[in-house]
Amino acid sequence: MYTLTKNCSMGDFDNCGCDDSRIRQTGGRGWIWGGCSDNVAFGEKISKQFVDALEGGHDSRAAVNLHNNEAGRLAIKATMRKACKCHGVSGSCSIQTCWMQLADFREVGNYLKVKHEHAKKLEMDKKPARAGNSADNRGAMAHAFRSIARTALIYLEDSPDYCVKNRSRGFPGTEGRECLKGNKNVSQWERRSCRRLCYECGLRVVEKRIEVVSSCNCKFHWCCTVRCDRCAHVVTKYYCARKGSGRKPHNNTKRRHRARGH
Repeated sequence: MYTLTKNCSMGDFDNCGCDDSRIRQTGGRGWIWGGCSDNVAFGEKISKQFVDALEGGHDSRAAVNLHNNEAGRLAIKATMRKACKCHGVSGSCSIQTCWMQLADFREVGNYLKVKHEHAKKLEMDKKPARAGNSADNRGAMAHAFRSIARTALIYLEDSPDYCVKNRSRGFPGTEGRECLKGNKNVSQWERRSCRRLCYECGLRVVEKRIEVVSSCNCKFHWCCTVRCDRCAHVVTKYYCARKGSGRKPHNNTKRRHRARGH
């Protein structure tokens, strides 16, 4: 929906453009609607036609996915913001023209992350609806959804413990994983990698000094080769390790597996 709305407003589609439904209407004191508002109605319509159409079942999982699809669309609309441009003599800004635009994708993601952290588990039968019992199944789903807000994310099952190695499911676990520490040239998210991978899984961080050989003193020789020396230098790396012999890592944070949201 986000990309569809953005592309529509940029004129990438022949059958849609800016949302001009409120053009020249008074929005408030000292400002009117104008400019090019992002056409979120178009993005929502196409998203429902294609994304929701994938959920053809009548079981609880399909119901959860459809609910989360709608919650994702509502999140995009909830994070939209008003942008304005001043008009007036000598920049006096006596009147403003304003329009609605999508928030940065990161802002939408942060909004959904908060919703994800407060997602609710739906307790109901996950079996497909049986023939002849459609009314009963609709009643059971309506009962399960009755206290859940349209903007909330929901899920059916808790996720497995990704901290612990599980070969049958293909989870490598976090023991032995490298993390980043003490590097000021990385993002805040990367600087927290040791906390997420090690500490939150009940592991400790160990420091290892490793000799790395790489190309250096490279020179261009006519014509046309580049010749380099091989230089060795020691780098410090950090890894997740068990706190004590025989102890298994324990996941202190409960991660959940939510049904797909958009």
